[in-house]
Amino acid sequence: MSDIPLRIYHNKRCSKSRAACQLIAERGVDAEIVDYLATPPSRDELRELLRKLGMKPEQLVRRGEAVFKEHYAGRSLSDDEWLEALATHPILIERPIVVRGEQAVLGRPPEKVLELL
Repeated sequence: MSDIPLRIYHNKRCSKSRAACQLIAERGVDAEIVDYLATPPSRDELRELLRKLGMKPEQLVRRGEAVFKEHYAGRSLSDDEWLEALATHPILIERPIVVRGEQAVLGRPPEKVLELL
């Protein structure tokens, strides 16, 4: 699997995301790092990431963010509505997400990324 490229959806301000990147770098693995706040994934990309993660959109939402508390707390949204919320407000996307081929993991805790190495 080492010949399949690794992609990390990363937020440099997030300690868990930085720790996951460090674990990968320490093992000498090259990875494409996507600053998903600067270049947010589209709805289709999010749908594909969720499929690889085996998660529903609501499971990927960061509930501690001000945007969540302001716009979404206490609301019951459909998968499509959550997908739209994640696409509109990428800060709501839990991180880091590490993808290799058809597999993906959410790096919480950061050591989860080792499953893809």
